[in-house]
Amino acid sequence: MSATDSSLLRPKLLGRATVNVVVAVSVLYTLLPVLWLALASTKNRDALFSSDLLSLSDFSLLQNLKDLFAMDGGLYGRWYVNSLLYAVIGAAVGALVSVACGYAFDKYRFRHKEKLFGLVLAAVMVPQTVLALPLYLMASEAGLVNTFWAVFIPVLFNPFGVYLGRIFARGYVPDEVLEAARVDGAGELTTYARVAFRMLGPGLITVFLFQLTAIWNNFFLPMVMLSDQDLYPVSLGLYQWNSSASVSPEYYPVVIMGSLLAVLPLILAFVLLQRFWRSGLTAGAVK
Repeated sequence: MSATDSSLLRPKLLGRATVNVVVAVSVLYTLLPVLWLALASTKNRDALFSSDLLSLSDFSLLQNLKDLFAMDGGLYGRWYVNSLLYAVIGAAVGALVSVACGYAFDKYRFRHKEKLFGLVLAAVMVPQTVLALPLYLMASEAGLVNTFWAVFIPVLFNPFGVYLGRIFARGYVPDEVLEAARVDGAGELTTYARVAFRMLGPGLITVFLFQLTAIWNNFFLPMVMLSDQDLYPVSLGLYQWNSSASVSPEYYPVVIMGSLLAVLPLILAFVLLQRFWRSGLTAGAVK
């Protein structure tokens, strides 16, 4: 190999090594808290405070799991079911609404379409915490405060999901296919349900995953809307237990175990649906 080839190859190898180091650091940064959570969930209260997480002694995983579902009359199980209802059903309905709206924005012409879509894009930039107080006042007027619907209804509408829905409709649903369906006598609803909806499947899964993650981690809205512990999601319930742990240290092991169980649905959803998610992210990238 000549000196010129070596000088050209060296920057490439250095750049690749730099990228590998950055990726490795990013992976460690992401996985170390999860690893700590998994190790800490196997320890009792005394082992937690002794910082002896790597020791094989004091293995209390099953006891912590039992204590978790027995604490405060089994409230954690109720919180978990609430979170599944809020997140899974809310993400499914929200994804259907978002994709349908995005499809309408892309395929139909109506007055002030781009201005309305501009409002959707503007709504994407509004933090959800800013909307909590107006939503609370509206729910109070409707008599929905401290009910399931006070948390469930607001999560059904996601401006970012509408934006993604339009991108997916443009990338996955050719106008020629819709025209052919109309020529065959299909109405607009039939065309969407039987033709476009199937093409939008990967995009629907992608919006669903984004919605699921956002709703499952939603904290501030339930805290504002709810005062009944039986309606709490997991995030708010664990926050309340963690606040009580400074006075009652027996809450520490159950909070850690509960936090570990709380991340499992998201991991499971991404593992099962990642094939559709990755294909959805590349919509329209290749012509």
